[in-house]
Amino acid sequence: MVGVDLGLPNFDDTLDELSLLAQTAGLEPVERVTCKRKAPDAALFIGSGKADEIKMLAQQVGATEVLFDQSISPAQQRNLERHLEMPVNDRTLLILEIFAQRARSHEGKLQVELARLQYLSTRLVRRWSHLERQTGGAGVRGGPGEKQIELDKRMISDSIKRTKERLNKVKKQRQTQRRQRERRNSFTISLVGYTNAGKSTLFNALVKAKAYAADQLFATLDTTTRSLYLGDAQRSVSLSDTVGFIRDLPHGLVDAFAATLQEAVDADLLLHVIDASNPNYLEQIEQVQRVLEEIGAADIPQILVFNKLDALEKSKWPPNLSDWFELKDAFAESVKRVERVFVSALTGDGLPVLREHLARHAAANTSADDPQTSKAVALDTE
Repeated sequence: MVGVDLGLPNFDDTLDELSLLAQTAGLEPVERVTCKRKAPDAALFIGSGKADEIKMLAQQVGATEVLFDQSISPAQQRNLERHLEMPVNDRTLLILEIFAQRARSHEGKLQVELARLQYLSTRLVRRWSHLERQTGGAGVRGGPGEKQIELDKRMISDSIKRTKERLNKVKKQRQTQRRQRERRNSFTISLVGYTNAGKSTLFNALVKAKAYAADQLFATLDTTTRSLYLGDAQRSVSLSDTVGFIRDLPHGLVDAFAATLQEAVDADLLLHVIDASNPNYLEQIEQVQRVLEEIGAADIPQILVFNKLDALEKSKWPPNLSDWFELKDAFAESVKRVERVFVSALTGDGLPVLREHLARHAAANTSADDPQTSKAVALDTE
């Protein structure tokens, strides 16, 4: 695994997250290499000297693949594979592979296929040169020629068009389902947050469901919606579990998963689930806020649910939030009012308090058309 510090924020100098991604994809990390550069090398992303070092190290530890924590261009990928004499992939492809392995619903599979095709369309030259090395022979000059590359481009372009059309049909079906919920005067809540923050565990605890939950990245890819019982609430309430966000999420995936993320965009309330036991939870909050801004969900009311109380020592709970208020100021436009709840979805601690918050929000929106009763309920955030 290779990480290059280009002086940008959120550089993972330990490559811990890349390691988790690799393990989630079924790979076994054997060595980590980090370096600093002012700018990526145009040909190899890293310098030739560092490339020689990585090649020697890979041979020593018996590595069969090299993973970069940053996205690399098709030309850089091709040059690195020739230099290192082994497959080279980046963070983007790794995330795509995980999504392909985990998607279960028809919509999820379509979304992954679209993102994969879009990624592949930028790597046609590398793909074809790889085939050319396999099939070339004596007397062959210039390989199979430009026509085959153009044919590949056309085939992928047609596949992208067909996949988008199928996704649009699924999106219309979702819109019909949402209109039906609106006619039933349903109050909609969506769980959002960084991947592996415990969203699915919290979802199961709140609605008594059995959605897949595991201590790994991207355990949930397909949106699941269930009715949520909140005592004497005057209207039906639905809760949706959505895909987790991650640092440097490929823009192609954000676009491809627009239909699924639409559940968050159309929600009346977002439960922003945070892994408070993660030392980088403040950075993860910031990353989630940025994605919410990208998909147009930044102005939806939020409750910050600091999860995994069970994973923290009692002396460290609740977490020190002095830095959070500075972070909140940086997102004053997207986080108008912040409520905080501390829970353990695993043990159930704090869930009654969270349910009270949800019930008050649902009640506050019961008579949304009545200006006297549609005012936001002020909740205790201490």
